[in-house]
Formats: sequence, C-alpha cells, structure tokens
Amino acid sequence: MRNVHLPETIDELWNIWEHDPEAVVYAGGTDLLVMLRKGMVNPSSLICLERIGELKGIRAEGEEIVIGACTTHTTILMNSLIRKHVPVLAEAVKVLGSPPIRHMGTIGGNIVNASPAGDTLPPLYVLDARVEILSREQSRLVPIKEFILGPGQVDMRRHEIVGGVRLPASPQYAIHHFEKVGRRKALACSVAGMAAVLNISDAGIVERARIAWGSVGPTVVTSPAVDAALEGRPLSEATLKTAIPLVENAVSPISDIRASAQYRKTVSGNLLRRLCRYSHSAHTTRAGHK
Repeated sequence: MRNVHLPETIDELWNIWEHDPEAVVYAGGTDLLVMLRKGMVNPSSLICLERIGELKGIRAEGEEIVIGACTTHTTILMNSLIRKHVPVLAEAVKVLGSPPIRHMGTIGGNIVNASPAGDTLPPLYVLDARVEILSREQSRLVPIKEFILGPGQVDMRRHEIVGGVRLPASPQYAIHHFEKVGRRKALACSVAGMAAVLNISDAGIVERARIAWGSVGPTVVTSPAVDAALEGRPLSEATLKTAIPLVENAVSPISDIRASAQYRKTVSGNLLRRLCRYSHSAHTTRAGHK
C-alpha cells in the first residue's frame, strides 16, 4: 500500500515533505502512472498537487501571462488570454494526446517530463518562457532553454516544484504557428514538430522570427542561423527554401521505431517551408487592422 498525500496549500506541501522527505510529487499523473505500471519507479509515498489552488489558473500580470503549473491542458486550450496572445501554445495543446489526457495532464508536468517530443515545449521556447521554481526557502525564475537539460533532465533541486510558467504577451498581429507530424492523425507521439512566431512588416518583410523544433534532438532545437536567414526578407517560398539546409544542419535526430533520422531531417525542413501559406495572409491581416 502506497501513501498518497493531498495538500491544499503550498505550505501544507512543505510540511508534508518535512515529515516524508522521500515522497514524490505529481499533478495529473499521466506520465507517472505509466512509469508506476511499468515498474520504472516505486516511491513509498506520493504527494498529489491537484488540490493546491495557488498552482492553478491563468492570469495577466504586467506584460506577462502567468500559467500555474497545475493548470490542465484543457483549461489552457479554452482560455481567452492564451488564444488571444499566445495562440501557438493553444495550437500545440489542441493536438496533445487525447481529450482525457488533456483533462488530466498539466503544463507543469509536460515541462518537468522534459520529453524531446513534448508538444508544449517548442511553443514555450519560441515564446521565451520562464519557469518559476519554488522551494520552502525561495523562488527562482529560469528560462526554459536553461531549465531543460536533456531528455527527462531539468534544473530542479531536492524539494523544489515548478510553480508556473511566465510568457511575454506577443504582439497582436504576430503569426503563430504549430504543426507536428506523427504516424497517425490523432493520439500520435510527434515524429517531428515545429513552432514558429513571426512579426511581419506592412510590406510583408519578416522583422522577427523565432522557430523551434521538437522530436529532432535531445531537447527542443532552436537555430539563430535559421531565424537570421528569415529576418529582413519577404516571407516567401524562396526565402523559406533558402533556410532549409540550415534547418537540416541544426537538427540532430535519431532513428527509432517511429522514423529514421533522415526522415526527421527532411520533415523538419518541410515544416519550415509550409510557413509560405502565411505569405499573403500576414500582409492582408495587418492591413485590415489599420
């Protein structure tokens, strides 16, 4: 029999950990329960965070959007602040797992799991997210690019939890895009995925580009060279085609049962190329909001 603690405040959590220091924390449990069934972990006790209201919710705070770590994917998908200011995250969550997984799973769990195929991670990278980490003694903010160290590895110390994630609200007319390729159209683990946020001038020139790929490296892959190859140029088929060799050089995928490394390289470049669908709509959308 395994003990399960159910704190309702963060202070209760610290007190439980003081008396049961080996207890393992979880929220939705969608990853932990799989590991328990497979015998990959066997903690003597668990601490469920889902009743801690302080770790839930989405709010605007200054120029940032703050998402509590125990906020479910369904809540994120339906939230008006997310859909208005950071729709790239909503697009990623929309294709994450199944409805039951989205109802149970949390953004904090997806971040801490640190899977190269984690659907929320490429959007969080392009949005320059910062992860809020809490302990009894202090809180600290770490850019997500520094927080995730490798597959399943994050910058967390003993008796720390993720409290939430902070996202700068993006410009109103920025292009937000997320797309992933899997072995089937639904409930698929990503073979390769890409998130992109771009600012486009009235003349159709890319003023700022941030692109990130998932499932094609030990962590999410970003490339300043690819971003720079797009900036200052029109968002066109020719511009995107020029950057594809840089994409294939930046990613470092492996071959596994889902796809070969070369296939993932090719898909990564093709995902970038598909941004050409915005070449006309980006200009007309901006002009229509004058």
